[in-house]
Amino acid sequence: MKHRTAPMSRLAPRLAAVVLATTSAALPVWGQTSPARGALPSSNAYGEEMPLDDYLGLLQRIAPAAEAGARAYLAAFQRRCGRPMRTSELRRAFSQGGGDPVLLGLIRASHLRDAAGEAQWAQQVRCPGGSTP
Repeated sequence: MKHRTAPMSRLAPRLAAVVLATTSAALPVWGQTSPARGALPSSNAYGEEMPLDDYLGLLQRIAPAAEAGARAYLAAFQRRCGRPMRTSELRRAFSQGGGDPVLLGLIRASHLRDAAGEAQWAQQVRCPGGSTP
């Protein structure tokens, strides 16, 4: 299978910018108006994480192919790693560097309705800590 990088390299920065803008707007923000109020509340990264369904819903509204590709990525991650992916991990896959090439490949395959390409990309999903079977 030939992988074309030119269309993906143009898509990645725009997609990452849209995803970051959308998810950043939906995250909780704390402001401190006076030092007399004390320290800001500590953030529990997992307890205050945006629900995955909300994140996917936002993706669906702004880029349906991105949502379909993200769902394929999540399913492949579950199969290969034996656990569901957290929203923060999916956000990181979209935002680190130009985006995870496997995630971007799944988005492209979803957009093109390329089931064979989607299956090939799904085989390349990596688990944290290198525990990919």
